[in-house]
Amino acid sequence: TTTATAATATATRGCVARAATTRATTRGRGCAVAARASEGPTFVTTPIYYVNDQPHIGHVYTSTVADAYARYRRARGEDVFFLTGTDEHGLKVEQSAEKRGIEPQALADENSQKFRDVMTAYDISFDEFIRTTDDYHERQVRALVKVLQEKDAVYLGRFEGWYDEGQEEYYTESKAKELDYKSPISGKDMVRSSEENYYFRLSKFQKELEALHADNPDFLTPSARRNEMIGRLNEGLNDVPISRTNFKWGIPMPDDEKHVIYVWIDALMNYITAIGLGDGKDSIVYADRSKYWPASMHIMAKEISWFHSVIWPALLMALDLPLPQRVHAHAFWIREGRKMSKSLGNFVDLACMDRFKEHYGLDAMRYYLAVEGPIGAQDANFSAERVQEIYSSDLVNTMGNSVSRTTAMINKYFDGEVRSEEATGARVTFDNWDWPARTSAHVQDALTAYDKLDLPRAAAAAKNIVMDVDLFITETEPFRMAKDESKSAELAACLYQCLEALRIAAVLLEPLMPNKMAEFDAGVGLGEGSIAQRTKWGGLKPGTKVEKLALFPRVEGLDENGHPVKT
Repeated sequence: TTTATAATATATRGCVARAATTRATTRGRGCAVAARASEGPTFVTTPIYYVNDQPHIGHVYTSTVADAYARYRRARGEDVFFLTGTDEHGLKVEQSAEKRGIEPQALADENSQKFRDVMTAYDISFDEFIRTTDDYHERQVRALVKVLQEKDAVYLGRFEGWYDEGQEEYYTESKAKELDYKSPISGKDMVRSSEENYYFRLSKFQKELEALHADNPDFLTPSARRNEMIGRLNEGLNDVPISRTNFKWGIPMPDDEKHVIYVWIDALMNYITAIGLGDGKDSIVYADRSKYWPASMHIMAKEISWFHSVIWPALLMALDLPLPQRVHAHAFWIREGRKMSKSLGNFVDLACMDRFKEHYGLDAMRYYLAVEGPIGAQDANFSAERVQEIYSSDLVNTMGNSVSRTTAMINKYFDGEVRSEEATGARVTFDNWDWPARTSAHVQDALTAYDKLDLPRAAAAAKNIVMDVDLFITETEPFRMAKDESKSAELAACLYQCLEALRIAAVLLEPLMPNKMAEFDAGVGLGEGSIAQRTKWGGLKPGTKVEKLALFPRVEGLDENGHPVKT
């Protein structure tokens, strides 16, 4: 608990959680029973997105990764709280609003809605969309900063150095010189800065932060990010400014309103204000949500890993709050081997993303982002040709084709009724095809990968089951069995085993492609219970009636901007 005390939380804009659109509960036939909570609460976050920016592939990707992880944890039967939202204060918002002749709040309202619309369009199953202009957030931030002051973690001083306006990050003279006085993210010139600020005693936590990263190799992933942070820690920590005086659009410092709380401190605290930790035990929100802290997984892009893996833990240490279990900072999307830039004309903005989504379908793009995205340390290349290759090979020719021909054969040979794989009280088996053991190995591989946030490997494990089905059909030749009435039981078992293996693969793919797997659920049934229960062999019920399923239609490719290829 925190010692911060403030007024009891009230129902304010954004304070009431929206029910997530999709749960591990199931939709459609055969899935009426929800997965029961089996483990402790799980708290998953995206960063809150800056309203002075426009949504693009990076925002969609980070949100999709977090969504897939949240869906997976729900499928495990866990109580999940999934948080996203928008960061709405700061000099850049104030300046942009002034240029347009509108109030900063009006600009924040307009652009926050754009991000919320993206979440809906890409089926991001968040439980709460927080805004840093929400009354309950602003109140708690001031209370939490007041606690820092009371603990002597904050003091008034003067900053002399350099400022990265794009990232809103301060640099000392020596560090700025090392970077040639240019932003390491945008490449733009830093600005010389001299101003009175309140400072956070970051240097006080040098040893604790060094120990955090040394003793907990999985706190910050991937390992390349951890190595970078350890390198920066080894250079020694300086205290960091937590207030500004050159603009007004922000949260005033307690008892000194000419200072505005630095946008990064304001933004980082959203992770605990959303669950009421700044209001304390008397808060209704705290009573309902405090169980979710510490966060299970903070997910973001690599350029903000310093704030999340060094400054944020230090703030929490100062507040005597537990630290997040894991911070994952993925790499960037690039194009043709170069960083995306509007000036280079290679930027994948929301309009471009939407064209790909409308052409291939939402779940196909979610799948592409998951398997090809920069989940680890290496940047990933966005390529229209690769989108078409993945869609055709993995979805149309593998999953789609296997489901289509298996359900077609069940309709052709057994009038659409799934028959048992047993004959005379025992399973009918085929040489070298121990399906329960084979699928169990792939399932374990997938679940381990999901736990590690290795979405490409999780998808590959599911795909391997589907490829096994294709090989099984090639080896057993069910169309030949159908010509011999004495092999009816073998044919029934063969097709049962094909469809049961595909059902298990579909359960594994559900966090990545919830809508297409809902179609499979409606046509076949995904089973009941947690993901562990639903991926056990034998969940497909004999007597189930199925129709031929066509999940992924063939489509032509697009050009790099998402338009039809001109011939």
